[in-house]
Amino acid sequence: QVQLVESGGGSVQAGGSLRLSCAASGYTNSSYCMGWFRQAPGKEREGVAVIDSEGNTGYADSVKGRFTFSKDHAKNTLYLQMNSLKPEDTAMYYCAAHPDCDLLDDFGYWGQGTQVTVSS
Repeated sequence: QVQLVESGGGSVQAGGSLRLSCAASGYTNSSYCMGWFRQAPGKEREGVAVIDSEGNTGYADSVKGRFTFSKDHAKNTLYLQMNSLKPEDTAMYYCAAHPDCDLLDDFGYWGQGTQVTVSS
């Protein structure tokens, strides 16, 4: 059974950095499409970053140049390095996994989320 556990969230001031982690088990993450999503109160969930089984990454325009998605295959762990954080980055962040990137949002396995709060 696929399990995802996020960690690393917290409260920072604008301009600060955080690194989120997502520990995966129950599958080999190299064969899965992986993604980070976020949801702020009163807003719809949005995709932040995605990495496919070939290592190709994609980012939402709002985080390009500030966030970096990486995978450590040996530890079966994903990371989201977030720099130059802005108050609008405040949200619950989730990682997700699915063999097919096209099905990631609707049918992926999800973690419980980790809260990121950025103050101005």
